Amino acid sequence: MIAIIDYKAGNLTSVELALKHVGADCKVTDKPEEIARADKVIFPGVGTAQSCMDNLRNLGLDLALKDAVNSGKPVMAICIGQQLIFEHSEEDGGVDCLGILPGKVVRFDFEKERNVKVPHMGWNEVEILKPHPILTGFPDRGECYFVHSYYVKVDAPELVYAQTDYEGNRFTCAVGRDNLFATQFHPEKSGEDGLQLLRNFLNWNGKQ
Repeated sequence: MIAIIDYKAGNLTSVELALKHVGADCKVTDKPEEIARADKVIFPGVGTAQSCMDNLRNLGLDLALKDAVNSGKPVMAICIGQQLIFEHSEEDGGVDCLGILPGKVVRFDFEKERNVKVPHMGWNEVEILKPHPILTGFPDRGECYFVHSYYVKVDAPELVYAQTDYEGNRFTCAVGRDNLFATQFHPEKSGEDGLQLLRNFLNWNGKQ
């Protein structure tokens, strides 16, 4: 069973529907004990760093997620879920996050006269930098769906598996370490290529 962590963030239903579409037994839950019993965990979400961290802590889900990662079971984070597994976010005046991976989250910063739209929203190319079981069958330079104003600056380059260019700003869009994998883009909204990533997660044993 896959536990989808419910910390009152958006986009949980679309993740659940996509997982069921590829044949997953999954459940949206805000109960730490159910996350502990699950075989795999997905940490999705759309929202702001401060409110998401507050909800995680108030529900005891921050510790449940860390325990899941430490247990060795496969864990996948999506969108703000990817951002929150790092140490700190610039959003909301600065927020301490989960600190599972080393790095910080920063806002897109373009010169005003360039008139670049933020948030970065829509389909964009994903460049695979090195193989990972979750990325099996995903076409290099395939496109996925993004919605975000902030992105991760990773302190350990070996954690980076894919990147994306937005108006000349090349940023990390997929990271992994051991049994943890995370994407800034939304696999559940990225057509057949995104669904392939979710299928790969169903079959992944947490090893790289």
